[in-house]
Amino acid sequence: MDRRNFVKSAVAAGAVVASGLAAIGCSAAPSDASPASREGGDDSTGARQGVVAPDVTQGAPRDLPPANPDPESGFGVDSSINIETIDEWLERDDVAYRDVRMLFDPADYASIGGDPDLTATVEGFKVVPFPLVATLPPLPVAGAYEGLAAWTVEWAEDGSVASASPAYRESESLLRELFPEDKAIFLMCGAGGYAGQMRQLLIHLGWDAERVYNVGGFWSYAGKHRVELIESSPDTDDGRLCCMWRVEVAPIDFTWMHSL
Repeated sequence: MDRRNFVKSAVAAGAVVASGLAAIGCSAAPSDASPASREGGDDSTGARQGVVAPDVTQGAPRDLPPANPDPESGFGVDSSINIETIDEWLERDDVAYRDVRMLFDPADYASIGGDPDLTATVEGFKVVPFPLVATLPPLPVAGAYEGLAAWTVEWAEDGSVASASPAYRESESLLRELFPEDKAIFLMCGAGGYAGQMRQLLIHLGWDAERVYNVGGFWSYAGKHRVELIESSPDTDDGRLCCMWRVEVAPIDFTWMHSL
């Protein structure tokens, strides 16, 4: 069984994800609990010089800086809280951590050096697939997801949202429960594209722009809180073991939702 079919069969066996997605740079209840198993790299692969431990005064975490997209980033990745510094900002009760990739993405990200399958993530991030949340803009890769989405979005040429309307009666509650407005929102994907688009949608719909952060792309993550979802094993025919239970995935199932 090849790698992609392995992931697809693992998802089918695990029950909770509707069909694949796409978009540049990215792939259960609304809880923000950390995955049950913590998979950190060793010092030789995980540690990075220059990453400082969180500033703590009398047990309180330091204040979050306002979201500040880097003007040099094509996707609007935050200049302070990003994939290089994310380890400093984990395990906070005032943050909702969201990985907006899917477990399997039909887009041809391999052609641009990415991984179309979500085989690892960062501890504490919950998977909320962006292409199931909103219709996608045109993408520079083949095979982009064209299936159902909770929101119908028209995208402006500059990447902002021109209009957005709910496709289901559940669409608004889906956003408000999975992206709580009383918390800061940290968005991560593969390279930063899906996360940037999710940020644009939330801001368009009234979320505070200073509290929604595009953390950027997991493909560049080199920190110590990596969670492996596929592991090597000499005891299986394909040399891999599925460990998808280590990540929480939002169950967006259109079968049970009510069209408008």
